[in-house]
Amino acid sequence: MPVKWTEGNAFELLENGEEFFPAVFEAIAAAQRSVVIETFIIFDDEVGRGLQEAVVDAARRGVQVDITVDGYGTADLPDSYIQSLTEAGVRLHLFDPQPKRLGFRTNLFRRLHRKIVLVDGELAFVGGINFGADHLIRTGPQAKQDYAVAIRGPVVADIEADALKLLSASNLGRSIWRRLKWRRRPKQETPGGIVAAWVARDNDEHTDDIEHHYRFVIRAAQKQVTIANAYFFPGYKLLRDLRRAAKRGVDVRLILQGEPDMPWVRSAATLLYDYLLSGGVKIYEYCERPFHGKVATVDGQWATVGSSNLDPLSLALNLEGNVMIRDAEFAACLQEKLDTLVDSQCQLMERGSRPRRRLQRMLVGVFVFHFLRRFPAWAGRFPARQPRLTSVAADVDELHEVKS
Repeated sequence: MPVKWTEGNAFELLENGEEFFPAVFEAIAAAQRSVVIETFIIFDDEVGRGLQEAVVDAARRGVQVDITVDGYGTADLPDSYIQSLTEAGVRLHLFDPQPKRLGFRTNLFRRLHRKIVLVDGELAFVGGINFGADHLIRTGPQAKQDYAVAIRGPVVADIEADALKLLSASNLGRSIWRRLKWRRRPKQETPGGIVAAWVARDNDEHTDDIEHHYRFVIRAAQKQVTIANAYFFPGYKLLRDLRRAAKRGVDVRLILQGEPDMPWVRSAATLLYDYLLSGGVKIYEYCERPFHGKVATVDGQWATVGSSNLDPLSLALNLEGNVMIRDAEFAACLQEKLDTLVDSQCQLMERGSRPRRRLQRMLVGVFVFHFLRRFPAWAGRFPARQPRLTSVAADVDELHEVKS
């Protein structure tokens, strides 16, 4: 699908929870009309309770607050937390909640993985940071390294339109959507501002927009490509584009997890190392702590920040959202952050650094690439339900029905 670019935007890069959470909570505290939040995870910890306090205060002073959480990622919030929101007037929506089977969550596929905060239709936050204390570096070695952006300008209206479209998937949400849409203000451009686009992935009309945009800029790259991604297992075509870019002289660098929060992530990514390294792609493993970012820069002119990993779940199943940014100053700012990781907190991978017998490597490689070639078609056979939101009322009995 064509990308809709808008001019006159302003961006601020936010690194980790130490910068992200205070900015979001301050914006919610200043909200006058509406707050719309989408997130994969809210934990009942110091960060989750900070969000709880901020939105409850906003709702009590008359701000319309809508929070949509994923039914898989946020399945264990205590009843008391949820009831405190609904009793204050916060509208809480669960994306595709499903009952547990034998004590296990079964709704693994087609998740709401976007992370969006919208305040008064004028300020947006987009990135990969969930509402949990594990995004605060001060909490210890398992804290996640991640990024987000604060946005003002016309592209905020495009992000808001997408969020309100999702809200319309519930009966309550349809009336919310109509009212908020009516109250939206004309786009306000920042003179001399940044050119940007909101690019989403869904299971309807935008099934491969984010991957398509990555591939487009990689194929057009002339000097440099830096991709920093938490879960890296992309399709064969994107891998081939990276390798071809490196072979034509582009400095292609990947920053991947060396200390992942889930060990299988590293194992999956390393299956691709030989193919990429043999083509001249440089791979750095971030070893300071788990890496959770989903960012990239190209040629010092283009950058992206968002929720989409480069793996099968993000590229073929989940609802995702990234902002694409054409601006040398912002790209340089993000590139400086990534260069710091490479220089002081990453290990450069080399061919043969994980030796395997040649036959084993060949057999695994054949399997991996056949899987990557065919996964998009296979993914289309997973249950393709329409987005379904369950709006939680202040009734505790109804709450138990939703979570049981």
